[in-house]
Amino acid sequence: MAHTERDARIALLIDADNSPANKIDVILAELAKFGVANIRRAYGNWKKQELKGWETVLHEYAIRPIQQFDISKGKNATDMCIVIDALELLYTDRPAAFGIVSSDGDFTPLVMHLRAKGAEVYGFGAKKTPAPFVNACSRFLFLENLGRDEAPLDLDLDEAKPAKGRGRGKAADKSGDKAGQAADKGADKAADAAERNGGPTPTNVLKQDAKLVNLLRHAVENAAGDDGWSRLGAVGKQIANQASFDPRNYGYKKLGDLIEATQLFDIDRSGAQVAVRDKRVARRG
Repeated sequence: MAHTERDARIALLIDADNSPANKIDVILAELAKFGVANIRRAYGNWKKQELKGWETVLHEYAIRPIQQFDISKGKNATDMCIVIDALELLYTDRPAAFGIVSSDGDFTPLVMHLRAKGAEVYGFGAKKTPAPFVNACSRFLFLENLGRDEAPLDLDLDEAKPAKGRGRGKAADKSGDKAGQAADKGADKAADAAERNGGPTPTNVLKQDAKLVNLLRHAVENAAGDDGWSRLGAVGKQIANQASFDPRNYGYKKLGDLIEATQLFDIDRSGAQVAVRDKRVARRG
């Protein structure tokens, strides 16, 4: 995954009209894992009573308020202001990544353009956020799932020394692979199930999420060595390159926990690194 250096510059653009102020601390904590959010702007009509919550945190978190009056009734001028600023920043300051806080699907074309120009985009919004916006981002996190615990993000991307006897894994590039286009619409249902149960999404719900199952199976298959086993770190990289994905949207702290919960994969923890294998491969063997 690109731009993971600690000094990578990130531009954080907040649609204050459409986002809660009480999540700003965890949003900044997430972005800090990828770089420094040294550009911080919150957009909205600050004369509105609804934005009073944001006013109390602007100075505390060094966020610059950008005033945007409601020019026309029923039209959101804030969105246009964010788009213009994002494009200006892209071609002038050239940050390595953008953080966009909003649940508005109208930002989808902007995100696609930013990514096409080489910038990572980390999205934050409610579970009602339209799927095209969610999937256009490099990674998208549901705000309802942030702040539940202090566990760090772990997609198991940091690879340890390969376990003895396991292959290094084959190339990931399979153009046309539907898993690479996974819309992950099942994430909404999974997150809802997790919230209803007060914890992780149960196994039976995970198994019914066809897009999730296909995404995991394709990633494991593409990362597999000659023995059919895949290093978990390689699986995480496969998924990160294919889709906007985070295991916490399903109620799990780590990718390995989510994979194990599906009960569709064998898990081998005996080596220097955790390895996984599709159970169907073992049956065919």
